[in-house]
Amino acid sequence: MPKLNMVQAVTLALEEQMTADESVVVLGEDVGVDGGVFRATEGLLEKFGEQRVIDTPLAESGIVGASIGMAMAGLKPVAEMQFSGFSYLSIPQLEGHASRMRARSMGQFTVPMVLRMPYGGGVRALEHHSESREVLYAHNPGLKVVIPSGPRNTRALLAAAIQDPDPVIFMEPKRSYRAFKEEVPADPETMEIGKCQVVQEGTDITVVAWGAMMHTTKKAVKQIEKERGISIELIDVLTISPLDSDTICESVRKTGRCAIIQEAARSFGPASEIIACINDKSLLYLEAPVQRVTGYDVVTPYFNRELDYMPTVGRISRGIIEAIDF
Repeated sequence: MPKLNMVQAVTLALEEQMTADESVVVLGEDVGVDGGVFRATEGLLEKFGEQRVIDTPLAESGIVGASIGMAMAGLKPVAEMQFSGFSYLSIPQLEGHASRMRARSMGQFTVPMVLRMPYGGGVRALEHHSESREVLYAHNPGLKVVIPSGPRNTRALLAAAIQDPDPVIFMEPKRSYRAFKEEVPADPETMEIGKCQVVQEGTDITVVAWGAMMHTTKKAVKQIEKERGISIELIDVLTISPLDSDTICESVRKTGRCAIIQEAARSFGPASEIIACINDKSLLYLEAPVQRVTGYDVVTPYFNRELDYMPTVGRISRGIIEAIDF
């Protein structure tokens, strides 16, 4: 199997889906001639032409509004926001139309569109480029929110998102874009949206993470297992909404302890929702309070302070140990 990084996996998924289905179109700022700001759409214009790879004006609300119309007319648009921080201008279209259309039309219309957006910190970017605001989209019924963690599940989940009949927000952790490579099968592959993945099984504690935090969490898990001999069950959330709480809660019932790793600010984030699910379904199995290792309740800082904001191997390790030693 070839080894790809996450950007290459995005390109592969788009190319495969566009080849298989002529209704799939790509649009966004600089996605055509320049191949996207991170070069994730490089080569698609040459292969599929300007009718299917569309450079748009710098108008995020217009990009999403046009995508909604395309989707309702029978196309499958894959729109790109250059950075997630620019997508807030499109929230009126997402909340007011994309998320509501199935209910508004009583099932007569769906909006099979994907909104791709690089998100998260760790690459020394500017303001509006580094935040982790997945909760803004997950809180809207009718929107699915998918966050891959590596090249293989990026390719498989993006394919599934494009094939989905409803709007999918596909958030790509840009810190992981070129950080590492994985083997990706040569044949097309999909994964089910709305399902966690148990990355490794364990018996002493459940550790939950997603996006770029998975790569950092794996390092912490490996370190703790070596130093303390602890058996850790590691879960990759993959889909923030709909959340697969059953897999997480079943794991917690087995281990009795849990730590959740979240890049986003601490308050009102996905970790809080996961804890609520654990309280609903697995409270009496807990042997310690659920630990959260998160960003801080501040605007993501610039440059040198950015890495102090994000959960590190050390912070993650301390959170896991605190749950173990309670």
